Amino acid sequence: MKKIIKNDRYKAILFLVMASVLWSTGGILIKAVDWNPIAIAGSRSLISSIVVYLYLRKPKFTWSKAQLGGAFSYAATVILFVAANKLTTAANAILLQFTAPIFVAILGAWLLKEKIRWYDYISILAVFGGMLLFFLDNVGGGSMLGNALAVVSGFFLACVTISLRFQKDGSPVETTLIGNLLTFIVAIPFIVGGLPDLRSIIAIVLLGVFQLGIAYILYALASRHLSAIETILLTVIEPLLNPLWVFLFAGEKPSIYAVLGGIIVILSVTIRGIIVSRESVAENDMNKTEVS
Repeated sequence: MKKIIKNDRYKAILFLVMASVLWSTGGILIKAVDWNPIAIAGSRSLISSIVVYLYLRKPKFTWSKAQLGGAFSYAATVILFVAANKLTTAANAILLQFTAPIFVAILGAWLLKEKIRWYDYISILAVFGGMLLFFLDNVGGGSMLGNALAVVSGFFLACVTISLRFQKDGSPVETTLIGNLLTFIVAIPFIVGGLPDLRSIIAIVLLGVFQLGIAYILYALASRHLSAIETILLTVIEPLLNPLWVFLFAGEKPSIYAVLGGIIVILSVTIRGIIVSRESVAENDMNKTEVS
């Protein structure tokens, strides 16, 4: 039995690494598509929704406010993220979206009445300090707008997380399925305006099948067998690899401000995640001791 559990955990780690690597291809694939950002997001989401639906077979829709709110927030997240990638560097887009856990802490205190701890305050200040570096750089209006959209994308990603906490029987897969369909519906007017070239179509198919569809399935399977700390540490692979692929294959170099800001954001979010995870484990152990 222990061997089976151990094998499941190793398999889950592999699945999460694979999911993070697939997610990280978003920047380079989006850059490869010559099309309207909303059309890209909608087409990618349509393909992803087909992949996810085939996996679920019998999705469970509650149509609750939390599930619908999560779906709306998901749609906003993916649309804004694609737009940000078109307007600013891939490094800025993914690193600024990676601020989502900090927004979760703020929204959790407001909506869920969760207590903000000392490390939350430090992380919030550090992350916003890191974000400031992105906006201090000498960039054009497009890049500045792209940075802003990436931050808002991170905020809506946090809203997705909060919506799932409101759902006792909620599933991230069903919520993302509705969100993908909603994204496609919003994008229909932009899609019917004309199709992109063959290279762009291939990139969109890769985005929908692998970067979004299969990646989320792998993440859902992995989350059943991994601790919070393992999930936190392994998903950091995405914001590290995303700018690397764009640099290697498109020659896009992040500025020194983006590099410094990214280091601050990643370290702040990761260290906070480790502390939260350890605190959660300690509380669970204490509760078990009291029960026994």
